[in-house]
Amino acid sequence: MRKWVLSGILASEETYLSHLEALLLPMKPLKAAATTSQPVLTSQQIETIFFKVPELYEIHKEFYDGLFPRVQQWSHQQRVGDLFQKLASQLGVYRAFVDNYEVAMETAEKCCQANAQFAEISEVPPLYVPVTFFFTALLYKPVDRVTRSTLVLHDLLKHTPVSHPDHPLLQDALRISQNFLSSINEEITPRRQSMTVKKGEHRQLLKDSFMVELVEGARKLRHVFLFTDLFLCAKLKKQIGGKSQQYDCKWYIPLTDLSFQMVDESEAVPNIPLVPDEELDAMKIKISQIKNDIQREKRANKGSKVIERLKKKLSEQESLLLLMSPNMAFRVHNRNGKSYTFLISSDYERAEWRENIREQQKKCDFSLTSVELQMLTNSCVKLQTVHNIPLTINKEDDESPGLYGFLNVIVHSATGFKQSSNLYCTLEVDSFGYFVNKAKTRVYRDTTEPNWNEEFEIELEGSQTLRILCYEKCYNKTKLTKEDGESTDRIMGKGQVQLDPQALQDKDWQRTVISMNGVEVKLSVKFTSREFSLKRMPSRKQTGVFGVKIAIVTKRERSKVPYIVRQCVEEIERRGMEEVGIYRVSGVATDIQALKAAFDVNNKDVSVMMSEMDVNAIAGTLKLYFRELPEPLFTDELYPNFAEGIALSDPVAKESCMLNLLLSLPEPNLVTFLFLLDHLKRVAERESVNKMSLHNLATVFGPTLLRPSEKDSKIPANPTQPITMTDSWSLEVMSQVQVLLYFLQLETIPTPDSKRQSILFSTEV
Repeated sequence: MRKWVLSGILASEETYLSHLEALLLPMKPLKAAATTSQPVLTSQQIETIFFKVPELYEIHKEFYDGLFPRVQQWSHQQRVGDLFQKLASQLGVYRAFVDNYEVAMETAEKCCQANAQFAEISEVPPLYVPVTFFFTALLYKPVDRVTRSTLVLHDLLKHTPVSHPDHPLLQDALRISQNFLSSINEEITPRRQSMTVKKGEHRQLLKDSFMVELVEGARKLRHVFLFTDLFLCAKLKKQIGGKSQQYDCKWYIPLTDLSFQMVDESEAVPNIPLVPDEELDAMKIKISQIKNDIQREKRANKGSKVIERLKKKLSEQESLLLLMSPNMAFRVHNRNGKSYTFLISSDYERAEWRENIREQQKKCDFSLTSVELQMLTNSCVKLQTVHNIPLTINKEDDESPGLYGFLNVIVHSATGFKQSSNLYCTLEVDSFGYFVNKAKTRVYRDTTEPNWNEEFEIELEGSQTLRILCYEKCYNKTKLTKEDGESTDRIMGKGQVQLDPQALQDKDWQRTVISMNGVEVKLSVKFTSREFSLKRMPSRKQTGVFGVKIAIVTKRERSKVPYIVRQCVEEIERRGMEEVGIYRVSGVATDIQALKAAFDVNNKDVSVMMSEMDVNAIAGTLKLYFRELPEPLFTDELYPNFAEGIALSDPVAKESCMLNLLLSLPEPNLVTFLFLLDHLKRVAERESVNKMSLHNLATVFGPTLLRPSEKDSKIPANPTQPITMTDSWSLEVMSQVQVLLYFLQLETIPTPDSKRQSILFSTEV
C-alpha cells in the first residue's frame, strides 16, 4: 500500500511539474527581450510577475528526482520520510509566492492592457489561455498542490507502521503542511471573495455553480453567483483572439426582492423539454468509447496531438450530457413579476441553494448602480470558486475515477427530531457528473426517532459521493403550497459522505453517522466492485430455485416458466404498474432476502408474504433471480453472437440474425424470456405514470439477462484493482442493454408453431 500511494504521488508530481514548466515558458522570451532596445516588459516587471515560480519548479524537480529511484527499487525497509520532511521545510517559498500574488496580478493586467505583445507571448503553446487565467493558475495550482500533498501524507502515514523510521519524519512533514495550509486558507478566502461596495462594506461571494437555465424552452448553460446581497446569473463570453475570459450578466435579483416561485394549481408550469433516455445513453456510450480511445493512445505512446483531440471530443460530449440531463425545476421570482427557471438534477442541490439564499435574506440590504453592476460582473472571473463544469476531462490524472460496482447501504435510524412526524429518507449518488435518486425508505409514522433498518443495493457508475435526504411525508396535499411543481413533502435535513476508495477496499460493513441540521442519521455501507459482485457462480444446488439452472427448475415444477417468475410478475401487474421507478428503485434488501428464502423452500405462504411487502422488493426479487442464474437466460454459448448481431448496420441482416439467435435458445429460456418480454412491454405502456420507458427497462434488465458467466466475461479479473472499471467493460454493458432493447421494440416476434404453442401455454399458466 505504501508503494501504491507513492506511485500515485509520483504521477501527480509529473503533472504538476508539467504545469510549472508551461507557466515558465513565457518568461524566457520576455527576459531575452528585456536586454534589447525594444523590451516587451522591464526586468522589474518580469521579476514581479514570475516571482518564485522557478524556485518552486526546482524544489519539486529535486523531490521527484529523489523519490523516483526509491520507488523503483522498492522494499518494505525503503525510506522516503526525509524527502517529504525536506519538501515541507521549503514551504516558505510558497509563502513568499502567495504574499506577492496580488502585486503580480495587478502588474500582469496592466502590462497586458498596455502591451499587445505581452498578451500574445502569454498564449504560447501548450497554454493557449488568456493572461488572466494564466496568473489565476499561477496561484491556485501551487496552493492546490499543498492541499493534495497534505491528503497523500495522511494516506502514507496510515500505511506506515509506527515502528518504521519514516513515521516520525512523515508526522513532522504533515504537521508543517497542515499549519501552512491553515494560514494560507485564512488569508486567501476573504481576499478572493470580497470586493468593496460603495458604502465601504464588503460584498462577498457566498456560493457559485454552473446551472442549466430554461430560456424560451431551450437549455442554456449559465454560471450563477450568490453574493451577500444579490443573486447574479452570468454567461461566459466567447473569447476572441487574446482577450481575457469575461462574463456577461444575463440578469440579477437583489436578495431583498427574491422569492421562490409558488406554483398555483391553476398556473401553468413551464414545460420542461425532456431528453429521451435513449439519447442520454447514446451520449454515455460515446463518452465511454472516447475514454477507451484515450487510454489506448496513452498505452501506445502516440503523439499528444491525438490525445488532445480526443480530450476535446470528450469535453464536448460530457458538456452536452450535463446540459441535457437535469430535469428538476428550481425557480426564482423577482418582486417585479419576472420569474426564472433553472434545471438541476438533485433535490439536495435545490434545497442547498434555497437554504443559503434564505439565510442571507435575514441580514442583507441592497444598493447597486449600473457602473457597480459592470464592475461586479467583470470581477466574477477572479471571484469564481468553481472554474470548471464537473467533467472527467477536468480531473487531474491522480484524482480518483470514482467507484464502479454496488454499494449496500443500511439506513438504521435517526435522532434529533423535535416533534413527531411521518419520516422517510432518500439516497442519491453521483453518476457521469450529476446526482440521481437511487433509493427510498418506508415512511415511519408519527415518531421522533424512526428506526427504518432497511438495506438497499445501489449501483455505482464512477460515483464519489453518497447523499441522504430526510423528508416529512405530507398526506394532506391541500395544506401545503407547492414550490417548483415538486412534491409537497418537506425536507427535514440533508447530508453527504464521500465514498473513499481506500476505506471501502475492506469488504466489511462500515458504520457512519451523518449530521444534518441537528438531526443524526445512522448508516452502514459496504462496497463490492463490479468484477466481484457480478460473477455468476457455478451451479452446485439441486434444490431451491435461486442459483439453479432454469431447465432443472422448470422440469421439477413441470412448468414452462418458473413459478417465481410467474408469481412476481402477477403481483407487480396487480399493484405495481403505476409505481414510479418500478424495477429501477431499489427494494429493501431484507425483504428481498426473505422472499428469496421463501421461494427456495417452496413456502406455501409466499403469496401472502408478497401481498404485504413493498412492490419494489418483489421487483428486486425477480431481478435477483435472473442475476443469480448460473448461466444467463441468453446462454454463454450464444452471448458472443448476440453481441455481434446487435452491431450489424444492415437492418434486414440484423433482424434475421437476432431472431434466429433468439429461437436457438433452449425452450425454457426462450419461453421464460418471451413471458418476461410481454410483461415489460406492459410496464412501459404506463410510462407516463411510472416513468419507466422501454429504454429504462432495458438498462435495468439487459446486463441481468445477458451478462455471461465468469469464464466468458470481459470483466477485468485483476484482483489488485477492485475499485475501478475499464471503459471497455462499460461498453459491453451498453451492448447488453441494446440487445434487450431491440427485442422490446419489436412489435411481434414470429416463431415456429411448436414454439408458439409453448408461449401460449406459458401465458395461460
